[in-house]
Amino acid sequence: MVRFETDRLIIRNMVEDDLDVMLSIYSQEKNMRYISDGKYNWTIEELKNKYCCINRSYPEGYGIFIVEVKDLGIIIGEAGLFCFDRENEVFELGYILDSAYWSKGYGTEICRGLINYAFTSLKAECVLARMYASNKASVRLCEKCGMKKWNSGIAENGKKFYEYRCFVKL
Repeated sequence: MVRFETDRLIIRNMVEDDLDVMLSIYSQEKNMRYISDGKYNWTIEELKNKYCCINRSYPEGYGIFIVEVKDLGIIIGEAGLFCFDRENEVFELGYILDSAYWSKGYGTEICRGLINYAFTSLKAECVLARMYASNKASVRLCEKCGMKKWNSGIAENGKKFYEYRCFVKL
């Protein structure tokens, strides 16, 4: 099922046939260095279990989706929306993009698409994103998408992080 589209991307539900491509993305250290645990030695079973656990634990419309380039039909990553605070309708966005597709504007399309989807389809009151302070590209991306720095702190692993929030549909 297609969740939403941008000018160049389709954001859709994951199917089992997507696992091999996602495993190749998850297996590259460069792609995973800014993800919370930084793990990049995944097995297909671990990845399958991750997606099953996350996508089953959230109501319909939330979870991890596949990012596919419309014209090429190729998978370039994943995008997700997670319920951060259900009572106050606060959602956290996240994505993993294969480094071969960095600096091509796809991150901006994904982020803006997730924000619009959260406000339009899920009736969010707020969308947030958290990233390590060292992830300068994600910091710039959040600012480019109209998000404002809300908080900062030190993660359990000792790294500084930022939290950005957005309260209005783009």
